[in-house]
Amino acid sequence: MAKTMFDLLEGALEDLGAEKFKKFISKMTDPGLETRVAKGAVEEKDCGDIANLLIEHFTESRALEITLQIMRNIKANQTAENLEKDAAAHGFLPSAGSVSPVLFTDCPDPQAPVQNVPPPQGPAVTTGASAAGYVMPKTSGTLIPSSPKFKQDIISKKGQEIYPVLDKGVRKRLALMINNVEFDSGDKRFGAEIDEKNMEKLLKALGYDVVKYNDLSATEMDEAIRSFAGRSEHAESDSTFVVIMSHGERDKLFGIGQQNPNDFLHVDKIFKHLNTANCPALLHKPKVILIQACRGGDNGKLWVALSVTVGMYSLDSDASEHKEKDFVTLFLCTPDNVSYRNEKYGSYLIGFLVEVFNENAHKEHIEELFRLVMRRFENFMRITQMPSKERVSLPKLFYLFPGL
Repeated sequence: MAKTMFDLLEGALEDLGAEKFKKFISKMTDPGLETRVAKGAVEEKDCGDIANLLIEHFTESRALEITLQIMRNIKANQTAENLEKDAAAHGFLPSAGSVSPVLFTDCPDPQAPVQNVPPPQGPAVTTGASAAGYVMPKTSGTLIPSSPKFKQDIISKKGQEIYPVLDKGVRKRLALMINNVEFDSGDKRFGAEIDEKNMEKLLKALGYDVVKYNDLSATEMDEAIRSFAGRSEHAESDSTFVVIMSHGERDKLFGIGQQNPNDFLHVDKIFKHLNTANCPALLHKPKVILIQACRGGDNGKLWVALSVTVGMYSLDSDASEHKEKDFVTLFLCTPDNVSYRNEKYGSYLIGFLVEVFNENAHKEHIEELFRLVMRRFENFMRITQMPSKERVSLPKLFYLFPGL
């Protein structure tokens, strides 16, 4: 007889025994746990109550991961192993050894599989696919829409602290995506097509029309961003996304002319094209910039740059505004480190970003979404990858209110 997620969790919690079950409940209320549970919610609860609570609080797709994480934290390793095997047997996880991941980096050197990547220290569990201990994000889900009541309540509570968002019936949202996959040298960014597909699906679900380019030189990338910044639709929009995926170094993004040492775009150019002086139509509106690329050659880190700006304000001819305000940038690694990408499932950055947005964008503002992406890496990756938030000048909260 097939087991439900509730059956699996309840059985595993009963196997813990009284002492470790008490420790498990205590960990659920730990401030270090992603979206922890209130202490009052777990008091005097039995195994069935806690199983239900895990599913309701974290969603079914995350409850298994959280349970395994806590079990390993309290040294209930055998129970965690049994739960993982049971979950695989009932179709909630792939069978052991079913996936053979090959990892690549987004450095400008000729592409080769990464060797001697340290294994994760956290649980070898996944909502997507796992192998050899690597945790893959879940990207097959759908975006949860915000409710009109949530939007009304948060605007009522936060008021001027929130960037205004136009209703979907009147706005014209645009997003730019540049994905360099095949380079003149013959190099190919394996798995990059998956990232493109996943990001385009997410952006469209968020209400953005996606302007796409593939395999551009640095000069063509620069012109594409400049042209995008000048689009008339931005005057009727409330925000934008710019997604660039390529090889890179520290503050450079490489074009497809890999054999030309000058075929690179400085990251600063992106901000310059979208700033107050050069893109007044996006003044006070969220500009979310996402970059998937290496920032150097050291092992262990991914890079994301995200930038945000928001609002619906007109720019008077005599107005004075800061030239670079309302940005928030999230780098998925610190400088000098590489960006990992799985040949079959795409990059960890895009995967975790899509997973987090799908499950939380209906109720959280963008900086909180970025924090949750960072928590995904801390809790489940553990291969020395950690995002870093930089270049922040965001004075308000940006809620995407998907579906509204």
